[in-house]
Amino acid sequence: MKYVFFAILLIHGLIHLMGFAKAFKLANIENITSSISKSAGVIWLAATVLFVIAAAGFFMDKSFWPVAASMASVLSQLIILMVWKDARWGTLANVIILMVAVPAYANFQFQKMVNKEIDALLNGVASQPSVEAQRQPENLPEPVQQWLRKSVVTDKEPVHSARIKQTGRMRTAPDGKWMNFTANQYYDFNNPAFVWTTQVEMIPLINMVGRDKFTNGEGEMLIKFLSLIPVVNEANNEKINSGTMLRYLGELIWFPSSVVSPYITWEEIDSQTAKATMQYKNTTAQGIFFFTEDGDFTAFEAQRYYGGGADARLEKWRVEATDYKLFDGVRVPYKNRVVWKLAEGDFIWLELEIISLETNNQTRF
Repeated sequence: MKYVFFAILLIHGLIHLMGFAKAFKLANIENITSSISKSAGVIWLAATVLFVIAAAGFFMDKSFWPVAASMASVLSQLIILMVWKDARWGTLANVIILMVAVPAYANFQFQKMVNKEIDALLNGVASQPSVEAQRQPENLPEPVQQWLRKSVVTDKEPVHSARIKQTGRMRTAPDGKWMNFTANQYYDFNNPAFVWTTQVEMIPLINMVGRDKFTNGEGEMLIKFLSLIPVVNEANNEKINSGTMLRYLGELIWFPSSVVSPYITWEEIDSQTAKATMQYKNTTAQGIFFFTEDGDFTAFEAQRYYGGGADARLEKWRVEATDYKLFDGVRVPYKNRVVWKLAEGDFIWLELEIISLETNNQTRF
């Protein structure tokens, strides 16, 4: 589809040379019966230049192309209105171009916002003290200690930050259609925080973008259709704060050494189960970690708000490990699924795979 859209931009732009050629009598253009002044001919040429610039920028994935394409389409449409009888079908090309260019520009602005948030998180990591220096693993419950041993985190460099790439699929309802997604996520483990950004393919060429954020004990969730229309925009309320903190707590399974953090307290339930309580700023969350007899993590369970707004209700939320892999020598449950344990049955809403995991790399992908 990229090459098709590139061809539309380029060909539609070059067609505008006909108006320039007619205005300056460079060729006999029989397809345009209306007269075109030389000043109007310069505008036709300007449209061609803008479309060619947009096509080149689109092909090379440059950020300026949506602006150039939008300007070219608006200019083109003004020209078409002047010679409507001869050029009215060019309106279709302009509509197609704007339908792609406007969401692309919105996505550029969305990513610009997210990148600013990511940079703020990463720039704040270096000045923070080591969390591992504040508590020793031997003070943790035995099943957690066994998990750390199985994960091979002893004698590893303390983890202050991390970045990961994910891929997978999600759906919004138990009977909903699965949608593929890709995501990047960045963490600060000294002052607990994360920024997660995703692109979800609803149908070919139709995407949603999303960003989850947890900083200073507060959560934010933003989802936009076509990068333009807000579908979810929740921030700093009790339900979103506890939900994003639970997400942070559950995702520590990918960074086992971070469970020694001073803002997490542990309570042993039995030889394979431990409860973790996280308290930071004005938000508290807790959940239960389950392990196998030989120390592998199997699941994390917590009561989390299901749905949004005033109607959201507490339901059992479960993160399950489905496979394991070594990243820099650390054993990690890199394949997971997330399940809502509802009264009407299990709702598997997310399946993900970590394809890249790097610690203490304080740069963006």
